[in-house]
Amino acid sequence: MMNKTAPPPPRSFWKNLFLSRHEPRLRAGWRLAIQTILMLVLLGGLAIPVYVLAIVLHWNVSGAVFTLVSELVELVAFTLSIYLSCRLLDRRSFASLGLHLDRRVLPDLLAGIAITFVMMGSIYLAMSLLGWIHFIGFAWQFDPLPVVLGQTLLFLLIFIIVGWSEELLSRGYHLQTLTSGINLFWGVLISSAVFGALHLSNPHASWVAAVGILFAGLFLALGYLRTGQLWLSIGLHIGWNFFEGVVFGFPVSGTASYPLLRIQVSGPPLWTGAAFGPEAGLIVMPAILFGALLILLYSRRHSPSKE
Repeated sequence: MMNKTAPPPPRSFWKNLFLSRHEPRLRAGWRLAIQTILMLVLLGGLAIPVYVLAIVLHWNVSGAVFTLVSELVELVAFTLSIYLSCRLLDRRSFASLGLHLDRRVLPDLLAGIAITFVMMGSIYLAMSLLGWIHFIGFAWQFDPLPVVLGQTLLFLLIFIIVGWSEELLSRGYHLQTLTSGINLFWGVLISSAVFGALHLSNPHASWVAAVGILFAGLFLALGYLRTGQLWLSIGLHIGWNFFEGVVFGFPVSGTASYPLLRIQVSGPPLWTGAAFGPEAGLIVMPAILFGALLILLYSRRHSPSKE
């Protein structure tokens, strides 16, 4: 006689609502919601004493020091909320997000930084040839050299923190949790759309800028998809912000940094992105395509690793 496996008993409404059908854990949407709530609670709890300290010490809330402290608050809130969510909700390790410490960490980080140098350099060159950039001078012509070095290193540190925090959230927890609940296509698209929407609170932001950031999110996701790790995407994010703002002097998603090249941007805002920066302009699209090609060339000998 043939053994017939009995069909599984029907699941209750509540199990269907809260629990994954294929895994012993909450459904992806609930995991995302809990991680977001935990992150906001941590952000609020840490931000309040920072603002009190800023008032007591008379910090300039638009200055680099306050920006650094704010980014450190985000780093703690993002990292801790995602770590706890991975361990308690997802039942997997923090490193499984794509943070394995192996021999490819440094090459991936440096490759991402190098690729974005070429991208931002191509944007600067194209806008210069089109007459959309007026070069004013170098930072050391306006400030003492110690100030230039100190501000450059300070903003490098800020952008390293931003690259870690935002990639851990967007290409780490958001993309991978959505993928586990829906599929890879929608995981990439929705996480990139959320990444764009999160920048709507930036100065000079618009829906056009959010769409530009969405495409930047797709570009950053390619680094993760090609390597199976987050290090290339983190390097791309760090390099994008640093070269865009500090080296070539553009606004970084509507915010100012410490530019080594002092420039004045003219030309049509549809192409240049105006006060928000190149992400909000059509000029960024050829650069993204060029950068994507460089990612493909870099990663062609590396199979995605997710051990």
